[in-house]
Amino acid sequence: MDVYEDPATWKPEPVRPRRQLIPQFLASVVFFPVFCGVFAAVFAVLLAIGLFTEALAIVSDRYERAFLRMMDQTAGRLLPLASWCVTWPELRHEGDTAFYRARVDKVVGNWTKRASAPAEPKKPKPPVECEIPLRAYRGVGGGHVAEVALAQGWELRPSDVRREVRLWWSAAS
Repeated sequence: MDVYEDPATWKPEPVRPRRQLIPQFLASVVFFPVFCGVFAAVFAVLLAIGLFTEALAIVSDRYERAFLRMMDQTAGRLLPLASWCVTWPELRHEGDTAFYRARVDKVVGNWTKRASAPAEPKKPKPPVECEIPLRAYRGVGGGHVAEVALAQGWELRPSDVRREVRLWWSAAS
């Protein structure tokens, strides 16, 4: 943890009341399939536009960069829309620190397994950075993520703990 951070931000998020989570979960059940359909449609439209303008992209490097930037901005605006959704495990285990401890252990363990895998020729290198979203650690706080990650060889990166904890695989250097 960085000493310049307020220690209160590394603590668990307050437990959300069940009367708030149930309607939010029900809205998620309705909204998320619609959101996936809209996201798939937007992706298909952007892909179709990209295929039709591929000839222009071959000639103009500027057009290709602008198109890729537009795709990033579109995805960047769509993806946060689903961040308010509540999943079934979140509804069932809100306030259960043991569940969130196990979840953090599993997530960090999976990232450690991926990062420590040997590099294979002609394949992408293993990831050296990762982001653990708040959804994975809200019941135990970012401090627990930091403890587990540091024990497994990760280093902390500047993070907004209210959204995510960013880690860097120190063995990569």
